Amino acid sequence: MLAEVLLLARKDLQIEWRAKVALGQVAPLTLLIVVIFAFALDANAPLLELGAGGLYWVAILYGGTLLTQRSFELETEDGNIDGFRMSPMKVHSLFLGKALALFVQIGLLEIVLGPVILLFYDVQVANWALLVTAGVAGTMAFSVCGVLWGVMAAGLRVRATLLPLLLVPVLAPVLLAGSRAFETALGVRADAGWSWTSLMFVIAAVHTVVGLGTFGFLLEES
Repeated sequence: MLAEVLLLARKDLQIEWRAKVALGQVAPLTLLIVVIFAFALDANAPLLELGAGGLYWVAILYGGTLLTQRSFELETEDGNIDGFRMSPMKVHSLFLGKALALFVQIGLLEIVLGPVILLFYDVQVANWALLVTAGVAGTMAFSVCGVLWGVMAAGLRVRATLLPLLLVPVLAPVLLAGSRAFETALGVRADAGWSWTSLMFVIAAVHTVVGLGTFGFLLEES
């Protein structure tokens, strides 16, 4: 099963590497969002510093949603999803493989955005361990939620507009927890950053269990 997961993840990542969608299109758009917020709030430096964590995750939400849409467009454009249904590969492998590929892409997007936040928002990292752990937890939660809800919208003609409507409410707790954890890691808020990080791991675990249990049914219905 591990070999199938890695094979499917590598397939998605190779396609994205050749298409350059993540780094060539999504990353510049998310960077633009961060920069626009920086200039819009430039006159209020304390507010800009306090909101750095939240604005970071808003940008990740936008970019991650685009990457999730792209992930399932690859499977529906040429009927690839029908090939998966008829293949001997386990549906669990497809779920975990796409989640792993999405995790890598969103992680790269976060790495690109991180230095921009530190530069334009004039914040300093007070706790690197918390910052990295919260980033990993938030990315895991985003990835499994994206794959689980992405397959629900995959077979619909209105998936481009339906997916954000499905995904944003589900990811709202992740965005809140990620914002609070990052604010603590950046030293702008004295809060229970590790508790918020633990919440994101719990959300990721719950959606992983639900995804493993329902992905086969959702794939058949898509």
